[in-house]
Formats: sequence, C-alpha cells, structure tokens
Amino acid sequence: MFTGIIESLGKIKSLTKEGDNLHIEVASELAPMLKIDQSVAHNGVCLTVVSLTETSYRVTAIKETLDKTNIGQLKTGAVVNLERAMKLGDRLDGHIVQGHVDQTAICQEIKEQNGSWVFTFTYDSSLNNITIEKGSVTVNGVSLTVVDSRANTFSVAIIPYTYAHTNFNTFEKNTMVNLEFDVIGKYVKRITQGYL
Repeated sequence: MFTGIIESLGKIKSLTKEGDNLHIEVASELAPMLKIDQSVAHNGVCLTVVSLTETSYRVTAIKETLDKTNIGQLKTGAVVNLERAMKLGDRLDGHIVQGHVDQTAICQEIKEQNGSWVFTFTYDSSLNNITIEKGSVTVNGVSLTVVDSRANTFSVAIIPYTYAHTNFNTFEKNTMVNLEFDVIGKYVKRITQGYL
C-alpha cells in the first residue's frame, strides 16, 4: 500500500525484454535502502525489487502491466516517480493508493497559473472509472485532488513543490500517464451498480 506522496525520482538505466516480460534497471538514491522482494511504486505501478546494486535496482513488469500502464512506453533515460510502500503507523499524507493502475490517460492541456499549473487529462470512460470534484486520483503515482471533473476528463492543480519533485515537469500535450482511481469510490460505484 502507498500514499501517493512521491519520495524520489528514478532514472531508467536499462530496459531488457525477455519473452513477454520487461526487466527495468532504475538508478535511484533509494537503492541502498531497498531489499529484494520489496514493493516500489514506479509512476504509480507497484513492482517488486528483484536485484540490487549500490546505486540501482531491477524490477520486472509482466505483459498485463505493460498492456495497461505507461511502463511499456519507458525509454532509457526517462524519469519516473518513486514511492516505497508505506510503513504501518506512518501518517497517511496522501490517500490510500494500492499501486494497481486502473488505466492510462492522455495529457490534453497544461496551463501555467501564476506560479502553479493546471493539467487536464482525458481517459476512456467506457472502462467505468470515475472522478468526482474534490475527490482523490493518482496520476503517475502522485496523490492529487480532482478539479473540473467531467465524464471522461478531469484537471488537477500542481503546486511548485510537486512540479519540481515529480515527473510532472516533463509532461507535454499527449503525454501518457497512469491513473489509479480512488479505491473507496470504486467500491461505492460497484455497490450502487450491482455486480454484473
């Protein structure tokens, strides 16, 4: 479980295909603090550490992860948002994040607003996910509050600290991002719609 508060940025050192799997080597200041079998969220995708060095670690993404997230779009040198799993007893500064991406979205617009930024994203609403005004959403692993929620679009406001310390500062129009919708909202929607 995660909180959506990004700890660090990592840089993709290498990408190696093996069958349907993708082995990802990540250079990160977190490497000395990790252990094999620990979970780390990469742009909001929970992946397991399988090997370590002093300055980097390796994770493996399977076909389903590559099909449903932006992990398969990564290139060597790309910057990813990183968060280690939360410790029991810590403050929950963001919201409850599972690290299980629901779908991707496309950045439609970026507006600078006198020191902050508003990012607007569109997503496929036929997958039955929703946002609500002032509700929570995770974008590339970052816990954010939704503004201007519509059927298949929403916006988020980014403060300078978040802009400087996440990969939001690399986004352009048409950048693909990972979305994890609020887990409580997903349960409420399922209960009200019934099990089909």
